[in-house]
Amino acid sequence: MRIALGQINSTVGDLAANTDKIIRYAERAAAAGAEVVVFPELALNGYPPRDLVEKPAFVERTQTQLERLCLATASLSITVVCGYVGSADASTGKQATNSAAIIQGGRQLFRQNKMLLPTYDVFDEARYFFPADRQHLTTIRNTRTALTICEDAWNDKQYWERRLYQRDPVEELAQAGAGILISINASPYHMYKREMRRDIFSATARRYRIPLVYVNQVGGNDQLVFDGASFAMNSKGDVIASAKSFDEDLVLVDTATNMGERHDTFPDEEEAVYEALVVGTRDYIRKCGFSKVLIGLSGGIDSSLTAAIAVDAVGRENVTGIGMPGPFSSDHSVADARQLAENLGIRFEIAPITTGCAAIESALEPLFRGLPKDVTEENIQSRLRGVTLMALSNKWGALVLTTGNKSELAVGYCTLYGDMCGGLAVISDVPKTLVYRLSRVANRRRQGAIPENVFTKPPSAELRPDQKDTDSLPEYDVLDQILKAYVEQYESPRKIAADLKLPVELVRDIINKVDRNEYKRQQAAPGLKVTTKAFGIGRRFPIAQRFSE
Repeated sequence: MRIALGQINSTVGDLAANTDKIIRYAERAAAAGAEVVVFPELALNGYPPRDLVEKPAFVERTQTQLERLCLATASLSITVVCGYVGSADASTGKQATNSAAIIQGGRQLFRQNKMLLPTYDVFDEARYFFPADRQHLTTIRNTRTALTICEDAWNDKQYWERRLYQRDPVEELAQAGAGILISINASPYHMYKREMRRDIFSATARRYRIPLVYVNQVGGNDQLVFDGASFAMNSKGDVIASAKSFDEDLVLVDTATNMGERHDTFPDEEEAVYEALVVGTRDYIRKCGFSKVLIGLSGGIDSSLTAAIAVDAVGRENVTGIGMPGPFSSDHSVADARQLAENLGIRFEIAPITTGCAAIESALEPLFRGLPKDVTEENIQSRLRGVTLMALSNKWGALVLTTGNKSELAVGYCTLYGDMCGGLAVISDVPKTLVYRLSRVANRRRQGAIPENVFTKPPSAELRPDQKDTDSLPEYDVLDQILKAYVEQYESPRKIAADLKLPVELVRDIINKVDRNEYKRQQAAPGLKVTTKAFGIGRRFPIAQRFSE
């Protein structure tokens, strides 16, 4: 078969626009000579639709758009494979299914419902969908075809040491005589996920000795970034066609000749992470109806990286940096922030907070009398910066991007209603050590936009005289190793200490900081997931609890 991989960026809930896009790509695929065009999981609805699935109107309007898609492609000599939210027939309290349609000649010829519903990490499909009890082969262009939806093709017992499900839909369909596997997906990105996918599906192709087509969603939806990176493989598990990463694409492959187009991008994983943040930022801003953003520029590495990502996401004309020097800000902070803004070509404004800090402290002095200065006064400075940014956000209609990294957020080295104020936490899943490496990526793209002094000076919040991050935290190369082991791998303090050859007291102190600051993280702006375990929808710990490591 001549198959087109229709890798598209759907917007959750924008049913008409998503359908329009599917129609346009189907027309392009037909004009290019494809016999079949395959779109991602829930392409018509956008993924993940979450509680929109609970709205009867959402399911009803999906069916209306599916019928429109059938009529719009009736005259095309092409078969369309498309994911959508279907209506459930079962009387179980769940009204919807995660479904795939095969459309040809103006009507839906076949429907496959998803069997394995993931309910872990960022996934919660068992909450919404009724699962299929079995799946069926279908025939597309005289070929017996196994059509699966994402998780249904991710349970190969020869790949996983421990499987999540007893049944393997691909095995069942292959044993029934499938001649090709088509897998439609909405598989979010994290570092090295693209390589893992290819390994999984290569093993599947070799095991069953059938070619396969894997089509993935691309783009950002809330906290998740989808990388696309769709591909086709021959029966030996070799990639014979591949789509771009982090961009919409249409790729043709002929499974008879094992020839296809190759559009590979971002082979370097740090380049891929940077692009994931750009795409996630761009889509969050665009899909939420904003066009302009504000960033508090401190002259530090975190705000510098966030500004560079923002410029790549929405253009320099839509980014404004705000310098907010306070009573303990160094001269180089404003100078470095100004130089960064000039290098990036963005608007830069100064809004000092020193006078405001003095006024607030004076007003509170009668209530603070007899008490020593402590973190309270530091937080007043941070919160004044938050007030300033949110005031400008309201006045200018611009979205504030927060600049805190994962290391700080993990241990609570941040201020609620201060530096945590904003609409999107761009780098909240980026450990501090990775922040530095991604900043080098930004400088390769933008000819050294981030000043070298930003890389070399010691990190500091500058909320008290001569303050450095290491006054409160270990060096970041040590901290980040502890956090990765605890947050992403759930390892115990003793194991972490032994593996990293660190004092167990130090490890316990860091872990206690992580556990105590859950209340802060659950009030933070949504962030973009790029590691295996991000703070957000994929990590669900209680705030009021007494368990301790």
